[in-house]
Amino acid sequence: MFTGIVQAGGRVAGILPIAPGLRIEIDPQGWDFLPRAGDSISVDGCCLTVVGADRSLWKFDAVPETLAKTTLGAWKVGKKVNLEHAATAATFLGGHVVQGHVDGVGSVIGVMQGADWRIRLRPGDGLMPYMVPKGSVALAGVSLTLAEVSPAEGWIEVALIPETLAKTNLAELKVGDGVNVEADAMAKTMIHWLKNYGAGAR
Repeated sequence: MFTGIVQAGGRVAGILPIAPGLRIEIDPQGWDFLPRAGDSISVDGCCLTVVGADRSLWKFDAVPETLAKTTLGAWKVGKKVNLEHAATAATFLGGHVVQGHVDGVGSVIGVMQGADWRIRLRPGDGLMPYMVPKGSVALAGVSLTLAEVSPAEGWIEVALIPETLAKTNLAELKVGDGVNVEADAMAKTMIHWLKNYGAGAR
C-alpha cells in the first residue's frame, strides 16, 4: 500500500528485454532510501517488486500484464519517474490509500498552465464511473483531488499546486501523453458490489 505522496524523483536508466517481459532499471537520483530485494516500490504509480538495488541503480521486472495495463512499455531511458516506498502502519497518510494497481492508461487532452495549473485527461476505458467530483485519483502515483468531472464528455481534470509541480513529473505532461491512472479503491469496491450483488443485479 502507498499514500500517493511522492518521496523522490528517479530516472529510467535502462530497459532490457527479459523473458517474458522487461527489466526496468531506475536511477533513484540520490534518494537516501535503499530498498531490499522483495520490497515494493511505486514507480510512476505502478507497484513493482525490487529484484536488486544499490545506491545508484534499482532493478525491477515487468511482466506482460503490467506492460499491457500501464505506460511502462513505452518508457525511454532518461524518463523521470515518481517514486514512493510502501507505507507501514506508522506512515502518516497524507494522501489517500493507493494500491499501486494501475487500472488503465489515461490520455492527456489539455494542459492549462499558470497560477491555476490544470491537467485534463480521459482516464481510460471503463474508468469514468469511478471518477467522483472532489474524490481521489492517483495519476502516475500522485494522490490528487478531482477538480472537475465530466461524465457526459468523458474527461476529468485535476489542479496542481506548485509543490506538486516541483516534486513530481506531472509538470512534464503534454497533450497526447499517457499517464497511469488508479481509481479510488473505495469507489471501485462500492461500484463492483452494486453491479454484481446490489438491488437489481443479475
